[in-house]
Amino acid sequence: MLTLLSASRRCYRRLSVDYKFVVKVREAAKPKRIPKEVSEQLKGVAGAKAIARMKKESVDCPVVKDEVGFLVCFLCPSFLRRVSGEVHCAGGQGPPKEWLL
Repeated sequence: MLTLLSASRRCYRRLSVDYKFVVKVREAAKPKRIPKEVSEQLKGVAGAKAIARMKKESVDCPVVKDEVGFLVCFLCPSFLRRVSGEVHCAGGQGPPKEWLL
């Protein structure tokens, strides 16, 4: 039991420092356009209701330095996780240029 507890603490410490940016997810005043390729990649990953809700959300991307739709952020290589209305971002390369409309 003690080995499991100590292993979980190590994982928690590793997860707590692997991101560079914490970005708030917010409701967009006007939903951003999402490219068809992004929508197609999400099929099977999330349900239709969840995708419809996420289309109405946006984030201020620290990599692109502009507002992007959450679905573009979700498929970005720098996306790590979404926790309690915040996105943890690795800060590496951003989403492909053709996704930024």
